[in-house]
Amino acid sequence: MPFLTPTVTDERDALAVFASQQIRQIASTLLGLDAEQLRATPSASAMSLGALARHVLFIGGHGAVAALTDPGRPPAGPADDADWAAGAVLPEAVRPEDTAESLRAALHALADRVETALRAADPETRIPVPEAPWFPQDLGTWPARWVALHLVEENARHAGHADILRESLDGRTAYELNALADGVARGAAG
Repeated sequence: MPFLTPTVTDERDALAVFASQQIRQIASTLLGLDAEQLRATPSASAMSLGALARHVLFIGGHGAVAALTDPGRPPAGPADDADWAAGAVLPEAVRPEDTAESLRAALHALADRVETALRAADPETRIPVPEAPWFPQDLGTWPARWVALHLVEENARHAGHADILRESLDGRTAYELNALADGVARGAAG
């Protein structure tokens, strides 16, 4: 996976490419982790890489993709979704069956869904603001463009956090992990 995104051609292409790239960067931080490393909290953060991956899967799958593919329905909020707390940045969000590879595969699938949804979405479509204490309730709706840019912002923050967690865990950095991911994708040992 290249560290930089490919050149983009228009607004929808840019939103799709940058949003999906950040999710793929998070997936790269999981490369080669064992079960213990996936759940370890090696820094001052209470987060593990596995919990961070689960959070990104939750916000992308339950929030952004749902909102972009069905703009008339507000994204899930705390009152609507029993898994909301597990989707937050809690260490217990990691499921017993989760492995680094299963989470990487799920993140790549989410990145593909985000990319497809953003390429198809009209940036002017209005998306209802979900009911959650951290969202302003006086807005009513956001344009899909804002939702897409917020997804880029949110996942870029999480990608940076994941980089710090991974480097704290075993010293591996994003450049090295991207190179390893490229080698694994071509069938080389990683």
